[in-house]
Amino acid sequence: MQKVVFGAGALGLSACGGGSNPNPHPEPQPVQEKAGLLAFQGSGACQDLETYLEDTAVLQMRTQLEAMRDEVPSWGWWGGWGGRFGGPEGDLATAGAASPSNSAAKAPSAYTTTNTQVAGVDEADFVKNDGTRIFALSGNKLYATKSWPAAETALQGKLEIEGWPREMFLDGTDKAVVFSSVWERYPLQPSLGVRCSSVSCGYYYSNSVKVTVVDVSDLSNLKVTQEYYLPGAYTSSRKVGASVRMVMNDEFRFPPEMRWWPETTINIWDDAHKAERVALFNDLIAKNEQLIRAQQLSDWLPPARARLASGQVVTMPQSCDSFSRVNAPTRLGEVSVVTLDLKNPGSLDRTSILAESGEVYASTKNLYVGTKHWWWWPQPGQKDTTYIHKFDISDPTAAKYVASGKVDGHIVDQFSMDENAAGYFRVASTITTRVPDDKNPGNWWGRTETTNRISVLGETQGRLAVVGQSEDIAKGESIMSSRFLEDTGYVVTFRQVDPFFTFDLKDPSNPKKVGELKVPGFSSYIHPLDATHLLTIGTYIPENNPSWQGRRIQLAIYDVGDLANPKQTFTQEVGDSYSYSEAQWDHKAFNFFGAKKLLAIPFADWNWGGGSEDSYWSSFTSDLRVFEVDALKGFVAKGALSLTDLYITYHYRYWTYYWMPNVRRSVMADDFVYAISDAGLRVANIADLTKPLATVSFDRYYDEYY
Repeated sequence: MQKVVFGAGALGLSACGGGSNPNPHPEPQPVQEKAGLLAFQGSGACQDLETYLEDTAVLQMRTQLEAMRDEVPSWGWWGGWGGRFGGPEGDLATAGAASPSNSAAKAPSAYTTTNTQVAGVDEADFVKNDGTRIFALSGNKLYATKSWPAAETALQGKLEIEGWPREMFLDGTDKAVVFSSVWERYPLQPSLGVRCSSVSCGYYYSNSVKVTVVDVSDLSNLKVTQEYYLPGAYTSSRKVGASVRMVMNDEFRFPPEMRWWPETTINIWDDAHKAERVALFNDLIAKNEQLIRAQQLSDWLPPARARLASGQVVTMPQSCDSFSRVNAPTRLGEVSVVTLDLKNPGSLDRTSILAESGEVYASTKNLYVGTKHWWWWPQPGQKDTTYIHKFDISDPTAAKYVASGKVDGHIVDQFSMDENAAGYFRVASTITTRVPDDKNPGNWWGRTETTNRISVLGETQGRLAVVGQSEDIAKGESIMSSRFLEDTGYVVTFRQVDPFFTFDLKDPSNPKKVGELKVPGFSSYIHPLDATHLLTIGTYIPENNPSWQGRRIQLAIYDVGDLANPKQTFTQEVGDSYSYSEAQWDHKAFNFFGAKKLLAIPFADWNWGGGSEDSYWSSFTSDLRVFEVDALKGFVAKGALSLTDLYITYHYRYWTYYWMPNVRRSVMADDFVYAISDAGLRVANIADLTKPLATVSFDRYYDEYY
């Protein structure tokens, strides 16, 4: 059987000699200009897949250990650089003209749902609602609350979900699809003699995503109808109609017996022991390669499982021809697009790429996944690059690979990508290049230079080719937020002030920067307010005093009616230097109700003047801030719906990464607003947010290991 190799990246393997070759390690491979996926096909697909996995695993193992052996600065286990610090097209509230509130009606005339990027493409979140019901994931439970009429808001039912429930979808009136992380443990080989804690001694842990389909037609009797376990970790998901697409990632499951450090009692970094260090690493490389070559395909790629109605668990092996490899160096891993058609119970399709996962974007027709170029270790001359893979999702039962391409730079988030009506894919990226450090020649890594641009890709003959790109902008800065709206694009970069750039994208072959505005601070999320105005949230930083004490949450309105002359017309500072809103970094926490011209954002603050523990905790604020927003008049603060009492009640002792009682989400329906946290939810009339109509408390979640 012909061995499948990893593009140019595997060329050095034939000379490895079982890991004992003392010759210098292979050099990092260049960017692949014609990126693509190569499928494993035919009768030899499984053997080719296993050989490829082993070759690539050996390459990563050798690269990492040889870098340590030779004292070459490397990325280590985590890959390269890129990213920003910290985190709907039109009004996405349910259609319906605003009318005088009638809380006794069977349903509100208008209400908000999850804030999404693309109309018609739902995004999973831990809160979902349909106007009369609010479903929330908190701790390890799904809570079902009757939310209309508002004054009769009350908890109706709850259901324990295995693992850590992350996000969910609501489908019609009868289904919820919950994604949870499940940690499963397996015994280690007895010969390892691993020193470990009492909690995990003798075991290693493997992450899986559990997909739980729940019948929610009766709020008081929530019932599990389908359960799937898929190896890997949850990345993101989208839903178009009844078709759910989950993107997940998985690290390579190296043999648990492998070691990433030689066992020795000598100081191997002492120059006097250099020969011993080289010998120890070479021996370790040889032993690791033997373990890698001995591992079976089922160990590299464990099957999914399904729990039947009878309670029986059955395996769901993935066919070898559903895997593809990237013809360019990317870090080892598996990215899978999982399709669950809710109209066809029991259907589950997986399409997988052997690469590292990145940002995800989806339109109603296509889904795109980015993967980063892997440089092995940093050195001058490198430029970060993202490979983009396109999948056709027009078939509700499966995702089909279509084409691949590449753009220079790093993609910050999903809003840095967009597919227009003609099928062109627009990408805003920050490009980091490593150059020699003339001031410090001993700096192996070199120094970095950044710039930013918009690239436009078009599909042709199985390739996503760059058909046009803008000039480079904002040298030395990084993209903090972007938004593409039809034929216009908006990019915010930051170093100390906020350059706000506007782009004309009518001609795909010639995306043009047409306007620029500099204001203090930066916007971290951009939302369309109307045809000629944008609403943003971000951080205000005084230009003449860029200290921590001067920072504030800032809302802003931009007039972009004239792209060549954008204007920041109104701003609203919120809180003080200690204030924080999840909406600054998570668009799902940003809730704009177009029917009422209202914006709701979670708000947290802390002002302690010293004293007792009780005074310490009473200094916290956790509430929902509501603002009236008018493109021509600006902002009017409507007040705050507080959950501080619930926030303080639980203190820090019961907080974990999985459960925190601060306000995180909101729902608005007619004249009422609901504030939601892991501790519960509360509703009030917008006319008087200080007088709650009802409060629902959720169970405190406490994990014994945290």
